[in-house]
Amino acid sequence: MLSFGCLCVLLGLGYWARRKIVLLQKLYLPASVIAGLLGLLVLQAVNVPAAAVAGWNKLPGQLINVVFACLFLGATLPPIAKVWKSSSRQLAYGQIVAWGQYAVGCGLVLLILGPLFGLDDVFGGIMPVGFEGGHGTAGGMRDVFEKYGISEMTDFALAAATGGILGAIVVGMGLVNWAVRKGYVEKHERPGVAADDFSGIIPRAHRPAAGKMSVSSDVIGSLSLHLVFVGAAILIGWLMKQGLLALAAKLPETAASICDGFPLFPLCMLGGVLVQLWMDKFDPHEHMDEGLILRIQNCALDFLVVAAIATIRVDVIAKGWIPLVILILAGILWNVLMLTVFARRAFKDAWFERGIAEMGQSMGVTATGLLLLRVVDPDYKTEAAEAFAAKQLLHEPFMGGGLWTGAAIPLLIVYGGWPILGVAVGAITIWTIVLCVMNRRGA
Repeated sequence: MLSFGCLCVLLGLGYWARRKIVLLQKLYLPASVIAGLLGLLVLQAVNVPAAAVAGWNKLPGQLINVVFACLFLGATLPPIAKVWKSSSRQLAYGQIVAWGQYAVGCGLVLLILGPLFGLDDVFGGIMPVGFEGGHGTAGGMRDVFEKYGISEMTDFALAAATGGILGAIVVGMGLVNWAVRKGYVEKHERPGVAADDFSGIIPRAHRPAAGKMSVSSDVIGSLSLHLVFVGAAILIGWLMKQGLLALAAKLPETAASICDGFPLFPLCMLGGVLVQLWMDKFDPHEHMDEGLILRIQNCALDFLVVAAIATIRVDVIAKGWIPLVILILAGILWNVLMLTVFARRAFKDAWFERGIAEMGQSMGVTATGLLLLRVVDPDYKTEAAEAFAAKQLLHEPFMGGGLWTGAAIPLLIVYGGWPILGVAVGAITIWTIVLCVMNRRGA
């Protein structure tokens, strides 16, 4: 309980710093990131008792299962055809951005950084795991890295995630100002938000409900019931994992190693999909409330990020900071080039709004993408927000912590970097062809 109390105090200090320090407000840094960085500084400068931080390094690997179990809970899943129709261009562009991060990371490590610094091929997956996956995925991969005896890669992935979200906000805001000056913003909105939004405090008159109670508290607490749904999704994911382990015992050594090393959290996401499909079909009373599911997910993510950043081993990062910084800068450059050069050719309308949302998401989290979009399109007058939200339904199951993100590291370890680079380049080619076909058809 001591370590939990310390973690809560640290998160509270992060929120207090976000409220009081203007620079942090203007950088739009989440309180969890600030708290994690503060915790990292404290743990490096002070000899903190082990009991005060007991279990922090294991917490991200547990909470990421909760985060991913919640991804598709609480809202009826629309038909895939409908999602494709409203977001096909956004999906194609987002896939190219995501696969490009693997191509850039693996290409740099294979051709330059590996020979120069003696890096293993798996280092090529560090930047995309941190960027596209974020702190949650990076922290959630700890068990996978430890299984293969490369636990230090967790620290590099978390550092990459931190660099990604800082780059998304700082570089993203610079690009927003550039786009407004150039007249690329469709609705010609000046960047900036209301003063209340800088501190994060919602005025009393505009505070939304956190969720709706679907059952009487005399029977069961509504939040408790929603934890049941989340727990069911995690249990289904765990059963899938046991199936993979049973399959691994019957496969050749190489394939068995991939199945054995596949993380749990993407399977929890699939478990959430199955729970939601079951609820859609057999729950006429609509017990599940999206607002309460989001509260559970956000709570898990906040504590995950604090614990993940605070427990980064700085001594490990110090041994490989040069190639790490090069990879982070290369990832940022890739995203900037995609936005400034490719996005205007990929979209028929609001190319900057659509592209800046994708940049924020692919270097941070979905909320970062929506934040940057809101700066240039605060009232969502373009179709960018709708397309971006719909695209996530097809994008998240595979990238950004999905099935490919979970498989990429084991595949890199087992097969090396060249096959993964080939897969990434092939995926980029296919999605580029899809966009070209859409342009020809005027879709």
